[in-house]
Amino acid sequence: MPILKYIILTLCYCATATEMLAQPMPTINTQVLVVGAGTGGTAAALQAAQCGAKVYLIEPTSWLGGMISAAGVSATDGNHNLAGGIWGTFRNSIYQVYGGAKAVETGWVSNTHFEPHVADSIFKTMAAAQANLTIKYNWQFEKAIFKKNKVTGAIFITENKKRVQILANIIIDATELGDVMASANVPFSLGMEADAESGEKVGVNKSNNIVQDITYVAILKDYGIGTNHTILKPIGYTANEFDGACTDYYVDKTIKAPNVNAKKMLDYARLPNNKYMLNWPNRGNDTYLNIVPLTNQARTIALQKAKQTTLRFIYFIQTQLGYKNLGLANDEFATADKLALMPYYREGRRVKGLVRFTINNIAKPYDGNPLYRTGISVGDYPIDHHHKKNEAAPQHLEFFAVPSYSIPIGSLIPANTQGLIIAEKGISVSNVVNGSTRLQPVVMGTGQAAGTLAALAVLQQIQPSQVSIREVQKKLLQQGAYLMPFIDAPTTHAHFAAIQKIALTGILRGTGIPYKWANQTWFYPDSLVKAKLFAQDIAAVMGALIVFENEYLSVNDIFNTIQFYLKKDINADNKLTMWTNIKLLNYDINRPIKRFEAAAMIDYYLQPFEIPIDYEGKFKTLKTR
Repeated sequence: MPILKYIILTLCYCATATEMLAQPMPTINTQVLVVGAGTGGTAAALQAAQCGAKVYLIEPTSWLGGMISAAGVSATDGNHNLAGGIWGTFRNSIYQVYGGAKAVETGWVSNTHFEPHVADSIFKTMAAAQANLTIKYNWQFEKAIFKKNKVTGAIFITENKKRVQILANIIIDATELGDVMASANVPFSLGMEADAESGEKVGVNKSNNIVQDITYVAILKDYGIGTNHTILKPIGYTANEFDGACTDYYVDKTIKAPNVNAKKMLDYARLPNNKYMLNWPNRGNDTYLNIVPLTNQARTIALQKAKQTTLRFIYFIQTQLGYKNLGLANDEFATADKLALMPYYREGRRVKGLVRFTINNIAKPYDGNPLYRTGISVGDYPIDHHHKKNEAAPQHLEFFAVPSYSIPIGSLIPANTQGLIIAEKGISVSNVVNGSTRLQPVVMGTGQAAGTLAALAVLQQIQPSQVSIREVQKKLLQQGAYLMPFIDAPTTHAHFAAIQKIALTGILRGTGIPYKWANQTWFYPDSLVKAKLFAQDIAAVMGALIVFENEYLSVNDIFNTIQFYLKKDINADNKLTMWTNIKLLNYDINRPIKRFEAAAMIDYYLQPFEIPIDYEGKFKTLKTR
């Protein structure tokens, strides 16, 4: 080829390439952008859309629900007695599919078991009802768009390998590992904090980057006695890897003795329709991998290790334990290996938020800063850490005796970044607390709160940190979400909202109790009101102290309290009218008043919940007499 012709062709090619690079990237504008359609991200998108915001939800897989569906962890942990908000709606849908609560009590790890594809289907049905919601599947997050301390959008790689940017007023990082916050240079924590850093006393002497084990879940299906669905022998398989997973194979007596046989191990997460979820932590298919800092491509390669662990465990079950009739389900995941679409991540980056929620806040909610007043979701699961596959990790972080708790709204908001809200597992909690806040129903509730906060911020054209905390809480209460974890004052209680609101002021306190696998907090709605504590707590809110003569408050004492703070005389006729206005029965001016009655009266007539609070739960102003 003549040199001149070659130069001309080269110049033409370079010009064409330059023109392609110069072409503007397609831009989508929306009000709320949710990155990641996991358990929290899906809830956030549904809620923000329902609240009136225009929402784009971007997901790297073809499913909605993340860990509860695409990752296959379809046996929910915790909040069985606290099924409010979107979590309550989701669970009711599960009941409808299978025929009630008893129909999904198929395993012993949870009260609610279901097939992963059913969870995806339910979420997609819920999403289809939201006109304000647009979902893009199989789009990969590339990087955040930000300037200094404000996030304004993100760039994605579409299913067709094209780059698209989405600009939004508010971005919700609902990725499994906190990828948006990292891309935007938002400060975060990763791994375990030393006690000196967290303020906790949990025996971590030095901070480290150790995260919890991950699991690549498989769903096995019983194809019937006499059938053989044994997989090919995985490379590196040895039965000794799973020695001690159950009593049926226990050779090395230096290993802690198992307490279940093979059948009970499999029944751990038995699902409807003769299926079994494999997510067994004791000498099972957990794998230690810290892939958080890696690129997407490097993560995919590294995750093969976790997949191989699960395949070896399946082969162990089929050959060593004799369950050849249990094979990989052919009607769950449309993946080449029939494993879950994604791994079960228990932990990733945790944002440094306006507040940091620690085990101290859970153990003693009424000591120190009253973060409970800012509660936006609840949890009752124990502190549960998976570190058995990493010998370098402390092995004592499994359970701490704590009651149920309320997650503070300040844990969803980065300390010094605008335009960004955190959902999923990346909220501002300590490493230890993440062992409970990571569970599906908790993440779903936190996601719902993130969506509420985002919608209010865009509709009011302000930053998330400027949104009234009480306004977010009101919106959540309207949808039957629990903000305080009272197991004896459920959403069906006639005065549920009043009890929640009064408790969120601190006027009537709850009593927390650590309890097995479902920690508790009791309101005791039918108990009497202790006068001394009531006087102290209402004075902290209303700004003046009342002295009562008796140990317990009477109906008349509550009327006198209302009269005292309203500076308004209330005669006998008005008292009866006030009592019946809020549908309270058994009007007897001299009888002891019950706690739920006091909550209803105080909420309705004094409205202490309307007093603004800050992110530490402190009152910005006090009502004065």
